[in-house]
Amino acid sequence: MSTAEGSVRRSRGRDETEEERADRMWGELIQEVRVAQMGVQILFGFLLTVVFAPTFADLPDTDRRIYIVTVVLGATATGALIGPVSLHRLVSGRRVKPQAVTWASRLTLVGLVLLLATMVCSLLLILRVATHDPYVPWLVTGVVLWYVLCWFALPLWTRRRHTSH
Repeated sequence: MSTAEGSVRRSRGRDETEEERADRMWGELIQEVRVAQMGVQILFGFLLTVVFAPTFADLPDTDRRIYIVTVVLGATATGALIGPVSLHRLVSGRRVKPQAVTWASRLTLVGLVLLLATMVCSLLLILRVATHDPYVPWLVTGVVLWYVLCWFALPLWTRRRHTSH
């Protein structure tokens, strides 16, 4: 290896302007949001129909309260996960894409947390109605831990372990 070759440092990361980086990150974020949006919209749509089932009137008060909390969580998750689209549309052309990406990313993270809460409450309600067994909270806790591991712990561990400084 010549000294010229040895003195050349390999760049980590991309050679892009702030605007190019914002464009790339926006595209990646929108792809991620599409996946989450579909899930939350299907779940929320299902939740909205439950109240019209004939057996809904027979639910105990506790299960009705869980249902109400679940619907409100689903509505807020839907709002947070659709928020980046509205944000982009309202600030498009204003030369604030880097800031829009930051806020859209925050909305998406909040939406994922709300989606997690919605799924947990949905699972709790369904298992309570389906089984009436005392092990339901343990099952739900196991699923929560699984979601937290998949959605947050593993990504944060990967980010910490593999991010170049």
